[in-house]
Amino acid sequence: MLIVFLKAAILVPITLLPILNPFGNAPVFASLSGNIGRDAEARLARQVALNCFFMLLAAMFIGSHVLMFFGISLPIVRIGGGILVAVTGWRLLNDKGQDDIRTQVATTQAEAWSDEEFKVRSFYPISFPLTVGPGSIAASITLGANAPTRFPDLMISIGSAALGAALTALVIFLCYRYANRMVGLLGRLGTMVVLRLSAFILLCIGIEIFWHGLLGLLSEAGVAIG
Repeated sequence: MLIVFLKAAILVPITLLPILNPFGNAPVFASLSGNIGRDAEARLARQVALNCFFMLLAAMFIGSHVLMFFGISLPIVRIGGGILVAVTGWRLLNDKGQDDIRTQVATTQAEAWSDEEFKVRSFYPISFPLTVGPGSIAASITLGANAPTRFPDLMISIGSAALGAALTALVIFLCYRYANRMVGLLGRLGTMVVLRLSAFILLCIGIEIFWHGLLGLLSEAGVAIG
């Protein structure tokens, strides 16, 4: 029973981390967080990790029920989410203000965010759709779609999923917590290159998610794709 529990827990981060890609998103996180100071940056990374933990867990256990209630299919989620991710990637790719922000960090005082501002900025766009996007939400819904109905098995399933989501959130926290150190090691040119590449990859991921959603929608409609 313990082996089954651990296998189920490890399955979650193995499935989700390649889609979430927190390491690749770390330079984008550093850019979006601006000049808020190290302590505030750690707090922001912790809040983002918590947001992601609860979103992933909710998607696993109530995501399919919510979609069923509103009559929304997974292909529709992929299409809408893919557009949102692609737009975010396009904006980051064409944002000319990032270099200016970087050059002002050394001369400006650290920004002071209120508690409410922390919650708002940590959720959009960092937690969603940058980190937990439609791809990871769809994967989480799939992971939780076959939850057992027997109460003991259901409790084990919930526990293993919570542990897996916690391990995933821990990786997200570590990547974002040390994002600026990573940026410092890369240097200005390296950061710019990684940031633009990450934005381009994000744009491509959004288009791919949209395409798979469109194919799924056409398949549901009975249209054969040759």
